[in-house]
Amino acid sequence: MKKIFIIFTLLLLPFQIRAAFIEGLEDVPVMEGLQQIQSDGIAFGNEDSRLVEAVLTSDNLAFSKVIEFYENTLPQMGWIYQGKRDKTLIFEREGETIEISEEQKKPLYVRITVKSKI
Repeated sequence: MKKIFIIFTLLLLPFQIRAAFIEGLEDVPVMEGLQQIQSDGIAFGNEDSRLVEAVLTSDNLAFSKVIEFYENTLPQMGWIYQGKRDKTLIFEREGETIEISEEQKKPLYVRITVKSKI
């Protein structure tokens, strides 16, 4: 019986730890409770630079929770916190900037933009 439990647990493990990431930004997670609006995103670039923009929404999250999540999560992925300008968080990593801004309060709309500094 113990072997069956271990096998079952190992088979389910990949499903338990799989996180959702923003489409076009494979290393920027979507906070639980936010949903990406597919029709509002843009992405273009080449070998030297890129611009990716995504819009996320939630009916019951406050932007303060979004701030807390990304201030704790993005540094673990190599992003360095640069500060806050108005309602926009700014991080940098390897020649790129990520900006996370509140577009609307109710429902909450959050715009995440990644762009090369070139």
